[in-house]
Amino acid sequence: MYIPKYFEEPRLDVMQTLIRDYPLATLVTLSANGLNANHIPLHWMQDDGSPYGSLRGHIARSNPLWMDFDPQAEVLAVFQAENAYISPSWYATKPQTGKVVPTWNYAAVHAYGKLRVIDDPDWIRRQLDAMTQEFEAGFPEPWSVADAPADFTERLITQIVGIEVSVTRLQGKWKVSQNQPPENQRSVIKALRESGQPAMANVVNEAGQDKNSG
Repeated sequence: MYIPKYFEEPRLDVMQTLIRDYPLATLVTLSANGLNANHIPLHWMQDDGSPYGSLRGHIARSNPLWMDFDPQAEVLAVFQAENAYISPSWYATKPQTGKVVPTWNYAAVHAYGKLRVIDDPDWIRRQLDAMTQEFEAGFPEPWSVADAPADFTERLITQIVGIEVSVTRLQGKWKVSQNQPPENQRSVIKALRESGQPAMANVVNEAGQDKNSG
């Protein structure tokens, strides 16, 4: 991934937070017919002794991914958070110089590692419990796997296969107006909030504070 210095995010905790908050990954693998991409929720787990952790999930047994990938090749899981079009008219410096152009703001993490297939009902059940517990935590009445009939759950488990990516490196790119002067950052934040995009406004604000305090 091309990352200009302005947009580089090297902090592991920040990248891992994005993965936890936006777990739907595009998992890119090398198949017999070339590159293959699947969209899969992946649950980030901290591994003892590893600074990067692992990504765990499951796929349908009918998905050829689990039988058609190169176990020696590196895989790539792409996670993306908020994104927004940035209009040149939002920049405070536009009336002064006119030297502004449109752009697109986004935050993304690329996780690289080796893929492992786990065709083990006990492992899959634990993975389902852990992932569901985390994703349901914010609801008033969290659902758990145990809420479904046991025979129904056991039948479904036979129809899926577990996957795990042992992460060996992470790349983070936060392209959120850090290359703009403070007055443009402020005007972009204001315009984003007025246009109903408070999440991206907050990301721009946080990145600007980090830049200006660094």
